[in-house]
Amino acid sequence: MSQTFDAAAATAAYLATVSSAAHAKAQAYTQGGHWLLLWGTVIGVGVALLVLRSGALARLGVRLQRRRPRPWVTAFVVLAVYSVIEFALVLPWNIYANWWRETQYDLSSQAFGGWFGEQMLDLAISTVLFGAVMTLLYGLMRRAPRTWWIWGGGVSMAGVLGLMVLAPVFIQPLFNDFKPAPPGPMRDTVVAMAEANGVPHDKIFIYDGSKQSNRYTANVSGLFGTARIAMSDTMFKQGADIAEVKAVVGHEMGHYVHAHALWRAVPLALVAMLAFFLVDRLFPVVARLVGAGNLKGVADPAAYPVLAIIFAVLGLLATPITNAVTRLGEADADTFSLERVNEPDGQARALVKTIDYRAATPSALEEALFYSHPSVGSRVRKAMDWKAAHPK
Repeated sequence: MSQTFDAAAATAAYLATVSSAAHAKAQAYTQGGHWLLLWGTVIGVGVALLVLRSGALARLGVRLQRRRPRPWVTAFVVLAVYSVIEFALVLPWNIYANWWRETQYDLSSQAFGGWFGEQMLDLAISTVLFGAVMTLLYGLMRRAPRTWWIWGGGVSMAGVLGLMVLAPVFIQPLFNDFKPAPPGPMRDTVVAMAEANGVPHDKIFIYDGSKQSNRYTANVSGLFGTARIAMSDTMFKQGADIAEVKAVVGHEMGHYVHAHALWRAVPLALVAMLAFFLVDRLFPVVARLVGAGNLKGVADPAAYPVLAIIFAVLGLLATPITNAVTRLGEADADTFSLERVNEPDGQARALVKTIDYRAATPSALEEALFYSHPSVGSRVRKAMDWKAAHPK
C-alpha cells in the first residue's frame, strides 16, 4: 500500500467531505475566537480597574479587620466578594462569548435559562475554590514575603492536581450525567481495548454533553483512582461507527496511559512560578500606574485587582506556551491511538467532525499561537501517513 496509497490525496479527500461553506464558517468561528482572547483580556483588565477605583475591597478589608483581625478570613471574604462582582460585571460579555455566539454557530442548543443556571453553579464552586487557593497564597505572601512566589508554584501545582482528582467525583456530576457505556458491540470493543492497554474498563463513560454543546468530543479527566475516559453523546448522535469510537477512545487512553495530566502539570506549575515572580516585581509599578499606590502592598487582599490585571496580561502572553504544552500531549495521544488501535480511517472520520469548531488548515503561526490541539488537517495527514506506512 505504501507504493500505491497517496496520503496527501487521501487527506484532501477527507477534508473535502466538509463543504466549503462549512470550512469558511469554521474559519470564521476559530479566528473570531482568537479575537475573543484579546477582548476578554481587555474586559478583565477594565473590570479590575473599576473594582479598584471604587475602593469597595479596601473598605471591606478595613471593616473586617476592625471587627476582629483575622487575615485568613479577611482574605477569603475579600476575594469571594471580588469573584462575585467580577462575575456580575463580565456577565454581558460572558453571555455573548459563551452562549449567544455558540448558538449562532450551531455549536450549542442549550436554552439561556439552563446555561445561566450552570453559570451560577459554576460561580459558587469557583468562588470557594478560588478563595481557598488565593487565601493560602496570601498567607505565603505574609509569611515569606521574599520567596512566596517559589512556594506559590508548589501551591498552584497542588491545587491543579487536587482539582484533577476531585473534579470527576464531586464537580462534573453536578453538570452532567455520566453512565458506563451500555452493553453491546461498542462496549465489548472498548472493554477489550481497555484490557489490552491496562486501562480499567469500568472507567469508560458516556455523558450527556449534548445538553451544553453540539461538539463531537471526548475527554479523559481525573487522576489516580478517579481518572476516567468520557465520550459525549454527541459522538453517537453524529453517527460515530466502531472504527471512530476505537480511534477516539484510543486517543483518550493515550492520555491516561502516558499520564499526560501529570507531566502537563509540571511545566504549567513552572509557568505559574514565573508569573508569581513577575507579579512580585511588577506590582509596585502597576499599582502606581493604575493609581493604587496607597494600598499596603502585594500581600493586601484589597490589592487583588492589581494582581488580576497582571495575571490577565501575563495569561494572554503565555497562551502560546500553554498551548504548545497541550499540543504535545495531543500529538502523543494521536500516535498512541494509531500504534495501539490502528484505525487511521476511523481517526480521520472522527477528526473531520471537529472542524465545526476548529478550522482545519490554519497557518503555521496561527496554529503555534492559538491552537491547543494540532490542526485537523495535520492530524488527518498523520493518520494517512500511518496508513500508508502500515498496510493492514
